[in-house]
Amino acid sequence: QVQLVESGGGLVQAGGSLRLSCAASGRTSSTQTMGWFRQAPGKEREFVAAINWSDGSTYYADSVKGRYTISRDNAKNTVYLQMNSLKPEDTAVYYCAATRFASVRTTTYTYWGQGTQVTVSS
Repeated sequence: QVQLVESGGGLVQAGGSLRLSCAASGRTSSTQTMGWFRQAPGKEREFVAAINWSDGSTYYADSVKGRYTISRDNAKNTVYLQMNSLKPEDTAVYYCAATRFASVRTTTYTYWGQGTQVTVSS
C-alpha cells in the first residue's frame, strides 16, 4: 500500500502562485510515476502533470504547460506542483496519485490522496 497526503491548496487571486506538496509513504518503491490530477465541480477528473520517480521525466497537460512545474524530492518521497500565472479556470480539487506504470491516464493510477482545494478568484 502507498499513502499520499497533499498540502498547499488555498485561495489565490488570478495571476498568483501556489505550490502543492504530496508526501508519499508505504511501498513507494512499487510505484514508477507520480501524477497530479484535478476535478472541478461538474467536470470529470483530468490529468495535470506527472513525473517519473527514477529519471525525472515530466509530462504536462496542454492547459498548464509553461505555467505549472512538477518536481520531486526522492529523499523525502515528496512531489511538488508549482503553479504560476493561475487562472480562475484552474479552480478545482487537486489530487496526487501514484501508479506503477509510466502513464498519464487516470484509470492506471492505483493510489490517491484525499485532495486539496485550489480556488483562483478573478
